Amino acid sequence: MSNSEPSRPGRRILVVDDEQRMIRFIRMNLDLEGFSVHEAYDGKDALNQVRKVMPDLVILDVMMPKMDGFETLGLLRETSNVPVIMLTARGDEDDRVRGLELGADDYVTKPFSPRELVSRVRAVLRRVEPPEGTGGEPIEVDERLRIDFDRHEVFVEGEPVKIRPTEYRLLYHLVQNAGWVVPHDQLLAKVWGYEYQTETHYLRLYVNYLREKLEKDPRDPQYILTERGVGYRFVDYKRLRETADKA
Repeated sequence: MSNSEPSRPGRRILVVDDEQRMIRFIRMNLDLEGFSVHEAYDGKDALNQVRKVMPDLVILDVMMPKMDGFETLGLLRETSNVPVIMLTARGDEDDRVRGLELGADDYVTKPFSPRELVSRVRAVLRRVEPPEGTGGEPIEVDERLRIDFDRHEVFVEGEPVKIRPTEYRLLYHLVQNAGWVVPHDQLLAKVWGYEYQTETHYLRLYVNYLREKLEKDPRDPQYILTERGVGYRFVDYKRLRETADKA
């Protein structure tokens, strides 16, 4: 087993593919890394297995008969935030973007090496672990937005907002550097992992997700600001409060 990130006992991976040969290949390599592997051969079976097994991660093939991976993912996201890695036989960027927009956490293009698959599985499992709390008081950004990292809660206009794990990690690193520009590669390394430092499309997509949930007008963001060609900056809420107190 790799020493870089040991698998916790019982971490369950659900593999969904209509090709038994592919499932055997994936099972063999994940078994070697200490994961507990479960199988499903179509979308309907996958949805049932998610409820039954409660996996820590789902590896989901796109090209399946009856119900393809995209439809399966859409139905899954109605009830579960379990992290999902999509498998696609195509290098088509539209497929990758569609999967991410539907709520996939990552994708792997066939054919892939065992090392690549295990690396992606570990990276996704690592990033859905919530970052440690700051040990401080809840953050009152302004009268609309309140964030409590210790309790993993976000409120907009007094109402709780559902934030997925990757979105939460991104928000955490932006807020911890409020007022400072965090470069693209640093955010990708901190949230997704060092192997994702050039995958800027992930960052753009998840920034958009956060803006849709937090901003009054996502097209004119006031919290998560873009520094073109460099990175993103969370508003300096402390300075805003000081200015408001002096007014």
